[in-house]
Amino acid sequence: MAVFSVFKNTVLLLVFIASSCGNLSKSNNKDQGTNLSATVMETDSPIIVGANRTEKYLPLLKGKKVAVVANQTSVVFKDPEHLTYTHIVDSLRSLDIDLQLVFAPEHGFRGEADAGEKVTDGKDEKTGLPLISLYGSNRKPSKEQLKGVDVVLFDIQDVGVRFYTYIATMQLVMEACAAENIPVIVLDRPNPNGHYVDGPSMETEHRGFLGMTNIPLVYGMTIGEYANMINKEGMMENKVMADLTVIPLENYDHFKDYILPIRPSPNLPNNTSIYLYPSLGFFEGTNINAGRGTEFQFQRYGAPFLDSTQYSFKYTPNPNFGSKSPKHKGKVCYGKDLSQMPKMKSVDLNFLLDAYQNSTDKELFFLTSGFTRHAGTEKLQKQIEAGLLQDEIKATWQEDINHFKKIREKHLLYN
Repeated sequence: MAVFSVFKNTVLLLVFIASSCGNLSKSNNKDQGTNLSATVMETDSPIIVGANRTEKYLPLLKGKKVAVVANQTSVVFKDPEHLTYTHIVDSLRSLDIDLQLVFAPEHGFRGEADAGEKVTDGKDEKTGLPLISLYGSNRKPSKEQLKGVDVVLFDIQDVGVRFYTYIATMQLVMEACAAENIPVIVLDRPNPNGHYVDGPSMETEHRGFLGMTNIPLVYGMTIGEYANMINKEGMMENKVMADLTVIPLENYDHFKDYILPIRPSPNLPNNTSIYLYPSLGFFEGTNINAGRGTEFQFQRYGAPFLDSTQYSFKYTPNPNFGSKSPKHKGKVCYGKDLSQMPKMKSVDLNFLLDAYQNSTDKELFFLTSGFTRHAGTEKLQKQIEAGLLQDEIKATWQEDINHFKKIREKHLLYN
């Protein structure tokens, strides 16, 4: 039996290595498409997402008029590898759930709009359901829009970064439903950046759609855990509490690798971009291009005004899917290629510091109001301009991070 066990474990290890190498190869393919490469990189039980646990939430929907908050990631998987799937809206309709309408977040119901691009109301061509944008004329469902709705189902893939707007949408939905006494059900999904907590914390005076609560940039929670926390900790407007049910994942822990099978938004094409997003997302508040307008979004950075003598890598951004007008469109940008970076375990400020130090005109670097909204504080820009090193800057985050971790721990559903 011992020999068989060793042999079995060896075979499993070889399968895992082969699978990992295959996934790495696919993720670096230039033609990254809409789907990300394969999925769960584990040899043990596959992750079961909340949407697949129909036995847990269908009884809460039967006989009710249901609104869904969804986008292209809101799917029920048909196989353990998460390669084939049915959209949650189609699944619910096939199960005779009385769907009334769909609320759509940033990037729209089908996930095709640019970052920051206004999304309009409309009708879903496939189902005929009304589509109400929560990234257009209003970002919180109105009383009129919720009229006649008995329950709201929220199912969107998050990436665990404060300025990624889906958690803001979820919070506003919860607040609106709390005001109308409408229950909210959140179908949980894995957080690919759920294995660490890091970054500057949002300061109250800078709260907005890029950060509605005083949490670190990377908060290390699934979207279901986060919903529980803001609900129970009085973090929502006027400390309201929603009638909240979270349908948890199965076979998940915060350190389990998970390759997202569908782009969560147009400019996060693979897990490399998702792992780098917390660090390179700061560039959204600068004049540095972070790969938008290329096929390697959030896997490179550069600008025409970075010192060309310091960089061997250069590229030219041009309009493409998810970026109709990228920074420095049509201009040669000098910078760094990060597409081979391993999985990140912390926020890395060295990319930001490198770009600032090698800027030939530092007056061009910061878009101050945008940078503050992303960082959640005015301090980070001042620290960079003062020449502080990464370790010195990160030391100023630790008190807030430690405080948050104590709160976070109370609401974790998984190890």
